[in-house]
Amino acid sequence: MAHNLATTNGKTAMMYTGEVPWHRLGTQLDRPPTARDAMDAAGLNYLIELKPLKTADGNEVPTRKATVRTDTNEVLGVVGNGYVPVQNFQAFGFLDAIVADGGLRYHTAGALGKGEKIWMLAKLPGHIQVKNSADIVDKFLLLSNSHDGSAALRVYFTPIRVVCQNTLALAERRSQGQGVSILHKGDLEAKIREAQQVLGFATRFYDDAAEQINQLASHYPNQAQVSAYFREIYPDPEEGKDNARAANIRQELHRLFEEGIGHDEPAIKSSTWVAFNAVSEFVDHVRPGRGTNDADRASRRLDSIWFGSGARLKQTAWNLALEMASSN
Repeated sequence: MAHNLATTNGKTAMMYTGEVPWHRLGTQLDRPPTARDAMDAAGLNYLIELKPLKTADGNEVPTRKATVRTDTNEVLGVVGNGYVPVQNFQAFGFLDAIVADGGLRYHTAGALGKGEKIWMLAKLPGHIQVKNSADIVDKFLLLSNSHDGSAALRVYFTPIRVVCQNTLALAERRSQGQGVSILHKGDLEAKIREAQQVLGFATRFYDDAAEQINQLASHYPNQAQVSAYFREIYPDPEEGKDNARAANIRQELHRLFEEGIGHDEPAIKSSTWVAFNAVSEFVDHVRPGRGTNDADRASRRLDSIWFGSGARLKQTAWNLALEMASSN
C-alpha cells in the first residue's frame, strides 16, 4: 500500500539540503544538519507510546497494544506485547558520530502516512564514475523505520545517478536487497560500533556495485536482447486479456533507451547499463502516479520507488541486466 508523506502542523514532514529534489517537497536547510536538526525540520520530533488496546465495547485486548504518536494522539499500528518502539531520535541519532567526522552527511528525511514510517537519506563521501566518463553515481544510505510493527529499523544502500536522479535498486550481497537490520542499543559506544559496521557494509556494497555497473556499461546488447529484456520486465498479460498497456510501456522503455537523460554519453551509449536506466527513469519520472494533486502523486511515487512496486521493478531489472551482461 502506498503512503502519502505525513504532515506535522499542516506542513509536509520532510527536509532536504542542497539542491531542490525532483519531488520539490519539504523544508530546505542551508547547512548539513545533525540528526536533531533534520528531525526538527522534517517534523519528526515526536515520540511513540504504547497504549492498551480495547474493543469497541470497552474490553481490553491483553495480547496487543496500540502504537500512538504523542503529538497527535493518532494510532499508527497494533503490535504485540513484546514490541519495543525505537524512537525517531534513536533511529537517526546513532549515525551522528560518523556524520560529525565527515564520513556521512544527512541529505533528506521525512515520514509517510500518519508518521508510521520514517526515513532518512544520508550521503557517503565519494562517487562511482562509470567507465571514467561524465556519468556519475552518488552513494547514499537510506535509513528506514516503522512504528506500526510492519518493518524493522533498516539501512538500505541506495545509489542515485546524478544526471537524471534515478534511484537505483541494486541487489545487496549480504541480504538479497532487503537492507541491513539495525539492532540498536542505547549506549554511545554501541551506537558508534553499529554505525561503523554499517559503513563497512556500505563500502563493500559500493565496491561491488562499481564493478557491476562498469560490467553493464561495457556490454552492448543487440536489438533482440533489448526487446527480450523489456518484455521480461513488462510481459504481456494472460492470454485473452488486453496487452496494449504492456506494449505501450515497452515502447516507452525503448524510447528511453535511445533518448533518456544522459544516454547519449559516448562511453555508455547503447549499453546494458543504459537499458537498466531506461527502466529506472521510467519508474522514477515517467510512470503515471496516483493522487489528487501534484504533492500527493510525488509522495506516493517516493514511497513506491524506495519501498514499493517501483523498487521491486528496478530490482528485477537490475538482476536481469546482470544476467544479460553475463550471457555472452
